[in-house]
Amino acid sequence: MKRSLKLISTLCAVMLFLSVLAACGGGSNSNSSSSSNTPSDTSSNTSTDNSTTTGSGEIPTLVWWTIGGQIPDNFEKAVEAMNEYTAEKIGVKVDIKVASWGEWDTKINTIVNTGEPFDILFTNVSKYNQQVTMGALADITELVQSETPELYNFIPEKVWDGTKVDGKIYAVPTYKDSSMTQYWVFDHKYVDKYGIDLSNIKTLKDLDKPFHDMKAGEGKSFYPLPLTQGDGFNGFFNRYDDLALGFPPVGVKVDDASRQVVSVLEQQDIMDELKILHQWYKDGIINPDAPTKPEADKGRPFFSAQGFPGADITWQINEGVEKYDMTQVYGPLYTTATIQGSLNGISANSKYKKEALKYLELVNTDPKLRNMLAFGEEGVDYVKVDGEKVVERISDTWPLAAYTQGTFFNMATTKGAPEDQWQQVQKLNEQATASALLGFSLDTTNLQTEVANVKATWDKYRYELLTGASDPEKMVPKIVEELKKAGMDTIMKAAQEQIDAFFQ
Repeated sequence: MKRSLKLISTLCAVMLFLSVLAACGGGSNSNSSSSSNTPSDTSSNTSTDNSTTTGSGEIPTLVWWTIGGQIPDNFEKAVEAMNEYTAEKIGVKVDIKVASWGEWDTKINTIVNTGEPFDILFTNVSKYNQQVTMGALADITELVQSETPELYNFIPEKVWDGTKVDGKIYAVPTYKDSSMTQYWVFDHKYVDKYGIDLSNIKTLKDLDKPFHDMKAGEGKSFYPLPLTQGDGFNGFFNRYDDLALGFPPVGVKVDDASRQVVSVLEQQDIMDELKILHQWYKDGIINPDAPTKPEADKGRPFFSAQGFPGADITWQINEGVEKYDMTQVYGPLYTTATIQGSLNGISANSKYKKEALKYLELVNTDPKLRNMLAFGEEGVDYVKVDGEKVVERISDTWPLAAYTQGTFFNMATTKGAPEDQWQQVQKLNEQATASALLGFSLDTTNLQTEVANVKATWDKYRYELLTGASDPEKMVPKIVEELKKAGMDTIMKAAQEQIDAFFQ
């Protein structure tokens, strides 16, 4: 255990020398277990060692489930162009299936729980460890090294380490910055119109006056803080490390040297901010349909997002906004969860495990494919400005989220982004602090029932709570009571015991 901690705890030092990029969730509209539940035969495959075609001579088509926006008319044509390229390069094609931002959470649960066939699955810390425990994802520890050494060597060992569950690799991490930085983003026209001083906005309470000024000036049907059910207020629980469990109501404050596991919803700082959200909802600052709205409208006047220097350029294009002003309000911070923030797992039942890994290898090492996935159809969604190094986006309809696919290290920058964008991201890594729990993830082997029950209970209430629709003084006690009945106390007790043993 101590050796494992020592390995992972050196991540920060190593990452200082990595030039990478991140674009984590929220702005785009953002655990250990035993391996006995996962099939051990990771080489199950219908291809031969010398060919990526099937026994019948057909080129295999991999089903890749990911997350994104509405599918544009040219989506199939763009994917066809990718498939022509990858069929020639590695003898593999993909059928990209996109779950919308609003439906991804339930859709992916359904796919995994029902055993619906897939080959590659975008996942993250909220689901990854549970999917491993369920046996849904293949153990690729040996396969990724033997079949795709270029991919394995490209991603730093410490990033692989942060992906491991019980010492094994079950997904390919997106090699980007492994720290988290939170930004609040305003449409510049409102900053200018209402004289908003971004330098003095550091806390949720600081947003109160700008929001009310915007509401008063723009009218009853204008909502300064538009929210959706899937996101709520992005980054709301940043101050608490959720043990890589994907369950925010249990955690440890990131700067708590004693590493005390707490019921997060009952903490005074969280309750105070939930009250602010609720007041905003009552005041019409937040849209009334937020708890049920699956996807955000474009042109948001404000949003909260994890990002990086230059991300405003992408957000402007995606939102159809002339200019966004963004201010850094939290981070950068390293946690185990930030490392596991974007992953692509391979189905334990896939016939094409080798092909899936080779495809992900190409995504991470081939700039042309990387740009096609990130930007869409050349000439329709983007044009090249400087080969594969710089592109100009000419549409805002490409639905795929680039941060879900692979590294940004070999992806073009967008015209208008800082020329030293990657260097700025490196500086964020250098400045990042470490959570008190860095390197730890909760072993849920003996907690599967409790984890499933508390997550199901949390899902019943979180949409209303995190969009401000619920009165927290009434709802939090009710939620906590139900979570305790579902097994939260058992999880907290086990978590404290594991943390104390891990860090002794």
